Amino acid sequence: MRPSTIHRRMGIAAVIAVLTATTLSGCFPNPGDLVNQGVEDAIEEATGGDVSLGGELPADFPESVALIDGDISFAGGAPGGEGWVVMISSSAADPVADAAAKLEAAGFTEDTTLNGDTASAVVYSDGEYLVLIAGDGDVVSYTVTPQPK
Repeated sequence: MRPSTIHRRMGIAAVIAVLTATTLSGCFPNPGDLVNQGVEDAIEEATGGDVSLGGELPADFPESVALIDGDISFAGGAPGGEGWVVMISSSAADPVADAAAKLEAAGFTEDTTLNGDTASAVVYSDGEYLVLIAGDGDVVSYTVTPQPK
């Protein structure tokens, strides 16, 4: 083999080694995170609201609305505090009952109940906000809106 071919192959091997080490060390962003950020940005631009596809509540989410423990898989808010939607994955035996108990402990009272075969929904109010909690399996969805006056 000629020396230039050897140097070229060594150079290519070095570049591959550096790229592999960088990728495995986490120096490049996770592709899933990049996609989520792109989707979040597009929704926020289209709606003017605040959206998170994992982990964060909108900055203006009402503190009085008690949420169950778990992983936030989606959170979004309409501009001007017109409403919010939050989805949480929970390991509780009955996540909807857990969500209802947390709201009741925070001063909310039940307004209406709807039940289905595999999902259930309950509406709570504290005079300031209406909160619809719905569950399917280990996911609880909260839809929060200001109480009509």
